[in-house]
Amino acid sequence: MGLTLHEYEAEAERRLPRDVWDFIAGGSGTESMLTANREALDRIRLRPRCLVDVSACDPGTSLLGSRLALPLGVAPMAYHRLAHDEGEVATARAAGETGALFVVSMFASRTLEDIAAAATGPLWLQLYTLRRRDLMTGLIRRAEDAGYRALVLTVDAPRVANRPRDVRNGFAVPDGIRAVNLDGSVMAASHGGQAGESAVARHSREQFDNSVTWADLARLRELTALPIVLKGVLAAEDARLAVKHGIEAVVVSNHGGRQLDFAEPAVDALPEIAEAVSGRCRVIVDGAFRHGADIAKALCLGADAVLVGRPVLWGLAHSGADGAAAVLRTLSSEFEEVMTLMGAVGVRDLGPSGIRRS
Repeated sequence: MGLTLHEYEAEAERRLPRDVWDFIAGGSGTESMLTANREALDRIRLRPRCLVDVSACDPGTSLLGSRLALPLGVAPMAYHRLAHDEGEVATARAAGETGALFVVSMFASRTLEDIAAAATGPLWLQLYTLRRRDLMTGLIRRAEDAGYRALVLTVDAPRVANRPRDVRNGFAVPDGIRAVNLDGSVMAASHGGQAGESAVARHSREQFDNSVTWADLARLRELTALPIVLKGVLAAEDARLAVKHGIEAVVVSNHGGRQLDFAEPAVDALPEIAEAVSGRCRVIVDGAFRHGADIAKALCLGADAVLVGRPVLWGLAHSGADGAAAVLRTLSSEFEEVMTLMGAVGVRDLGPSGIRRS
């Protein structure tokens, strides 16, 4: 029997340097969201149906033209080489082995091309809006050429929020690890730690364009024919605006508790987002998903798929691609079991009647 996700977490904490662990595990402000996301999921209970023929359950789904073995993807996270030397190449192999989506961060520590060469499943590229728009254009072109299938624009981070652990540790990205897909001069502020300051937050203040509005989406649309996904939507008003601007999917997310403190847990915001878009774009959610049952809960609340973040890094820290794949397989196996016990033959059978919120 393999490790549980909690055991992978404990092993990762034991193996990684303290400042790296705090960078991965920490949240913003009071870190209230680290527990709020989980508590929101725990308040949801499942309502199974019985006497259903579940001899051939199918957890598979399609998302923006890609077939997935289950409605699960790896959330965009920077610098996977902090957890394992192979970094995002190992993550790509793990996602491919398990039939999951992999959303690659623009701050990946391996090249887009190397990641694509290792991948056997669909890849999307995540972007922040930088002041240097030419760099974003170059990344988009490279992603298109390498076969990435969608762009994910993070919209909840006009700057990196105060993350007390990183400030206390004077965290900076180690010199041997870099965002290799971007010009070194643009990323320089992420390196060279100072006591009482987060180099990652300093970099965001220097390089993130916080003047971006809905009008800027038109320019992004002109640059590419790839589907565009907005990540960090928590309000129905913004979901409706996303549809109005032709966005193909939204990710309901509070950035894993790393941006706005005291924000609404993503799973609590999910029903109003799903109702607001009413099938006109796809709905994805992330935030403290730690069990296959959590995936079922999200689908019952209106999500089409779930992204998981930190647990993949825990698996990487434990044993590289094998560990990351084991984490994803655990979630897959649990989800398949929950489907069977819920009386759900396919993912479309998981709807509002399948849950009760306490």
